[in-house]
Amino acid sequence: MHWLTKPGTSWPEMNRITIQGSKELRAIPGVRNFGAHIGQALIMDEVVGMYFGENWISVDPKVDYDETLAKIQETVDGYPGLYRDVQTYLKERIREVLTGSSDAIVVRIYGRELDILRQKASEVKDALSKIPGIIDLHMTFQEEIPQIEVEVDLVKAQRYGVKPGDVRRAATTLVAGEEVGDIHIGNRTYDVNVWSIPAARNSIGDIQNLLVDIPGGGHVRLKEVAEVRVAPTPNVINREGLKRRMDVGGNVRGRDLGSVYTDVEVALQKVEFPHEYYPVLLGEYTERQAVQRKLLIFAIISAIGIFFLLDTSFKSARLATLSFVLLPSALVGGVLAAYFGDGIISLGSLVGFLTVLGISARNGILMINHFQHLEDQEGEKFGPKLVLRGAQERLAPILMTATTTGLALVPLVIAGSIPGNEIEHPMAVVILGGLITSTLLNLFVVPSLYLRYGSKHGNGANNIQTQQA
Repeated sequence: MHWLTKPGTSWPEMNRITIQGSKELRAIPGVRNFGAHIGQALIMDEVVGMYFGENWISVDPKVDYDETLAKIQETVDGYPGLYRDVQTYLKERIREVLTGSSDAIVVRIYGRELDILRQKASEVKDALSKIPGIIDLHMTFQEEIPQIEVEVDLVKAQRYGVKPGDVRRAATTLVAGEEVGDIHIGNRTYDVNVWSIPAARNSIGDIQNLLVDIPGGGHVRLKEVAEVRVAPTPNVINREGLKRRMDVGGNVRGRDLGSVYTDVEVALQKVEFPHEYYPVLLGEYTERQAVQRKLLIFAIISAIGIFFLLDTSFKSARLATLSFVLLPSALVGGVLAAYFGDGIISLGSLVGFLTVLGISARNGILMINHFQHLEDQEGEKFGPKLVLRGAQERLAPILMTATTTGLALVPLVIAGSIPGNEIEHPMAVVILGGLITSTLLNLFVVPSLYLRYGSKHGNGANNIQTQQA
């Protein structure tokens, strides 16, 4: 669970909220444990502030998962004012890798000025809020928070012989601290910082009276060479491709991702953007479409290769075309299984379709090759007797292949879309459904069509009638 408060929230407040959430979540039957991290750890890959937290829990496999998840969601929703979501670890990692965000849909706005970016992001958020199915809608956590600002007066600094850089470095060290080294003891690392005493930085007046070294010895008060004030400052500025950016993100519940994505595209067309400011629609669905396009290209290349392999194996363009045309029919069971299952074609489903295609092509090649072997090597005359014998002899290997593969996938299908199975479950459903139609196709349809078109002397059915006459 992402657990974000307003930027600038203190560690004691984040700690208090997290502890309170921990007590409520651990009271839910089926929640085994709780863990959390707040802010940025030493040498961490994510640069975040103290307002950013993540909570982690695990659910006991013995309880009803959906019911427990609903209680967890209800508890988390009971913390207004926080941005929060509930995700499985795998789904969160996939989204982070795909777009750098854990949201299902992300509208990334590029531009120059932060004020304009913030204004446009607010307009986009308002437009998306009207779309059914979008939840957890939020803008990038970029807020103007009070910061102490020190502006060097160049004329006064020159009068004391102090360089502007020296003033800034001294003020930074005395007010914010400066890490000068690390001490490693055992498996722990301790920072070594230079900092002023708390009494020297408790107020603007204290900071104005900080002493800055001057060349030749002596000191000058900070207020005598610089203006010290409290000013609003962005807590973070995100850049990408030399441009500033701001995100509007959200998740989807109650509708399929594709429909929501289409509505988002329509909503964005109604928002006007100034010159050099533009939105880019990112997220899980965008990446899925990109992968689908790549898979389609690879599938076309593979299909061409499969046809030439079939032609080489059968030594007959007619049989190669016959077998090739039958391959899409093997996917009917997978399509039906996906429709009556989750009703969504995911990346796992696409992998499942390719798997079924491969299994069907293999069984079809072995079946037709066996027919040819019986005719060429064992002297069996072309006709119904040859086809029946070949189908009976290939029956056991085809059924064994389908059965063993199906039995290996049954646990994934029964387990459902539980954490860790977000990819395997839809893939298993498609393969299991596809195996049924693929097996029926190779056992009944392929032998019948081979009897009709497989003769080496022309039309199979007419040739048989001529022989009988």
